[in-house]
Amino acid sequence: MLPREVHVSYLPTLSNPCSFLLPRLPKPPPMALLHRFGCYSSPSPPPSISITKSTSQSVFFSASALPRSRRYPRRFPSFRLTATLATETPAGSVSDGGGGPPKLLLEVKDLTAVISESGKKILNGVNLSIYEGEIHAIMGKNGSGKSTFAKVLVGHKDYEVTGGSVVFKGENLLEMEPEDRSLAGLFLSFQSPVEIPGVSNSDFLQMAYNARRRKLGLPELDPLQFYGYIMPKLEMVNIKVDFLNRNVNEGFSGGEKKRNEILQLAVLGAELAILDEIDSGLDVDALRDVSKAVNALLTPTNSVLMITHYRRLLEFIKPNYIHIMDEGRISKTGDISIANILEKEGYKAM
Repeated sequence: MLPREVHVSYLPTLSNPCSFLLPRLPKPPPMALLHRFGCYSSPSPPPSISITKSTSQSVFFSASALPRSRRYPRRFPSFRLTATLATETPAGSVSDGGGGPPKLLLEVKDLTAVISESGKKILNGVNLSIYEGEIHAIMGKNGSGKSTFAKVLVGHKDYEVTGGSVVFKGENLLEMEPEDRSLAGLFLSFQSPVEIPGVSNSDFLQMAYNARRRKLGLPELDPLQFYGYIMPKLEMVNIKVDFLNRNVNEGFSGGEKKRNEILQLAVLGAELAILDEIDSGLDVDALRDVSKAVNALLTPTNSVLMITHYRRLLEFIKPNYIHIMDEGRISKTGDISIANILEKEGYKAM
């Protein structure tokens, strides 16, 4: 666990009660994963935040209003407060520097799967091993099974596993419910993230993060502690603080949705991030920001599995291995030279 000090200086100006309900959302489809942890709340004006100093260990900022929370009293007296908070990153998301050989994080053996409704076979014996600290990229023609493979790993209801095994962190992944896979440290960045009307990013992220802390046996963060924890994450992804008061993905541009996915990854500290075409629809600046954030999140104990069609992503996030998927299986594995060949000659060269 990595302690982080956050010094807060603020003068409250709230005049209305800070209260909202946190009902349990109706159970969504398994693909929703983290969206399970959202909550409904009434909108409130964004806080006025100014960052005066930021380092890798601390963040200094002032706020005219704090995030909404049922834990806050109905009214604040006029006062000035200086608080020091110690927040923690979930175990496993930061290397302890203990050394030793990397551990096997994900092992897929002879995985086969069909479309649940039609029975059409999509995966035809996928084999893949990912160790801690590795970056893997999967490339392949449309319809080769890349996105299906990602969805099967996270437990999408539209696909049925018919054979093989998947072991994640020493446990049978296929026996877990989708939400349990997420809490165990598996993260999927969607090609087309869904909108969640009525759920603010701040509420969604805090509840998802606290759900993972409970899974790890750590105490939950209250709204003020979480605010201190998330500030460096916003800077990392180059997102403004008022972004937290917007509803999840509602009215977002394509680039904002992809940044929001990486912000979720930064907050949750997953051990294995599956990034399904995060470069799709991004301009050069947005791709650079997203890639920079992903690289900043890499440690000796977590890993990334990227799915992409284009070499340009691999110039920003450099993989250890590139796999070519064809007809539902990995047909070839190599280094960046594979991507160079594809760039020049296409998949016919494979």
